[in-house]
Amino acid sequence: MTALTAIRPADLTVDAATLIADIEAYLAAQAPKTAHPLVTKTTAQLVAEALQTPQPETTAPALQAPARWWRIIPDWALALTPARRLHGAGRHITVTQHLELTALVLQQYGHHRGGLRSHSGRRCILGAQAVLYRLGYGDEATAEAAGRAMQNVLRRRGIEADYHAWNDQPGRTLNDALHLIREATTQENR
Repeated sequence: MTALTAIRPADLTVDAATLIADIEAYLAAQAPKTAHPLVTKTTAQLVAEALQTPQPETTAPALQAPARWWRIIPDWALALTPARRLHGAGRHITVTQHLELTALVLQQYGHHRGGLRSHSGRRCILGAQAVLYRLGYGDEATAEAAGRAMQNVLRRRGIEADYHAWNDQPGRTLNDALHLIREATTQENR
């Protein structure tokens, strides 16, 4: 996943279903290569394979800002979205996937310092993790392990502050947060 640094126009509209679709597209791309093909392929892919017709390449989901409505509703309400009930309820993800999806949420919702979320719906790192949890991606243990991975990166840098307190420091930017998450992802994959 690549980091976007451009400022998004406020009038872009995306709802929770779009965020979930982006997450599902990411997870589909991360599907284990050792799984049985029937588990990881769609019916259309199996038919195309059987007929030996080439499949068009799929592209990564476009990052868009969620609609203001979805950014400002309380986090607990994310668990009530129809898209979450259909796609995300109780979905197991790895720590690496959780970190990468945390970056995706920050890119889509925007970065915030000084609390889990701003009035406009921007999120801090911990707030982005809460969005994933409320949508049903991963569990507390996964989120805590991802937090430990980010904390370990900070400790290697000589910073003893908790990662969420580090996020809230004056001048902290989206790029700083994404860099921390990416470094934690790299360390997690070693």
